Amino acid sequence: MDAPRYDIDLRSDTVTRPSPGMRAAMAEADVGDDVYGDDPSVNRLQAVIAERFGFESALFFATGTQSNLSALMSHCGRGDEYLVGQEAHTYKYEQGGAAVLGSIQPQPLENEADGGISLLRITNAIKPDDDHFARTRLLALENTIGGRVLPMAYVREVTDFAHAQGLCTHLDGARIFNAIVKLDIDEPAAVAGFDSVSVCLSKGLGAPAGSVLLGSRDFIAQARRWRKALGGGMRQGGVLAAAGLYALEHHVPQLAQDHANAEFLAEELRTIGLQVEPTQTNMVYVRIPAPKVPSLKAHLQQRDILATITTRTRLVTHLDLPRRKIAAAAQAFRDFPHWDP
Repeated sequence: MDAPRYDIDLRSDTVTRPSPGMRAAMAEADVGDDVYGDDPSVNRLQAVIAERFGFESALFFATGTQSNLSALMSHCGRGDEYLVGQEAHTYKYEQGGAAVLGSIQPQPLENEADGGISLLRITNAIKPDDDHFARTRLLALENTIGGRVLPMAYVREVTDFAHAQGLCTHLDGARIFNAIVKLDIDEPAAVAGFDSVSVCLSKGLGAPAGSVLLGSRDFIAQARRWRKALGGGMRQGGVLAAAGLYALEHHVPQLAQDHANAEFLAEELRTIGLQVEPTQTNMVYVRIPAPKVPSLKAHLQQRDILATITTRTRLVTHLDLPRRKIAAAAQAFRDFPHWDP
């Protein structure tokens, strides 16, 4: 049985569907066999993103999880360690792939309120050169993380510090374009200081799949080998690459409207009396009293609204939700009859 579709889906910015223009680009894509390196659309996507972000080389992946894992395995060998935030996707939400498949030890560190990791925690976590310890090889950060944009001053400081300690640096750019739009900076400025970056095309930008890993030519050559080992070699991947190219060309400016819609929704929820965390990009975090969770979820579904309702609910705006739908969602929250104790 097909799952029901809802008119308003606030679960994530991954739920978008390809627009008619994107579907046309996919249908018309010039394709080849990417395992042989001769898919023109994949090659163009890789070249475009590498140039935009100022890296020597790039590699297209089906998923961000695979892109990040290939990066970790290219930076670290068996028994090596990487430093990572406890909230980071590569640590918390990817089934421990670095350890399970890469034999890499994660050293999770507490994230600060702004999403970064303090230099003191990083300093204390770096292992001495001693046979008893895993070798600390890499610092991995995420931008944005939980909708928060890493401060640029912090990024410069922490990457300089990591390099001074002999560490490589990797950025999970899950929503890096949200950070770029929020800070009003260009792509090279957003990733300065990182040896590798994974750029996701299916969050925010609306492509149905795809991430691109950026790095030096030698690094990407190594990552390409790991991509194959992880089952990531695609044949006519240009169909997906064309969607990514369309997203880059048409959907980046839309992110500013997504941010504005998130702030609008946050303010509307505050007028109800709900506790809403400060909003930076396209994510709204709102506290829901535990007894209200089941009935609120059912109420929203009756209004044709899908959301992951918990005591700390995340509501995500995206290009499939124009302001009128965000306003309708806000009204549905306002009409919930059980807010009063």
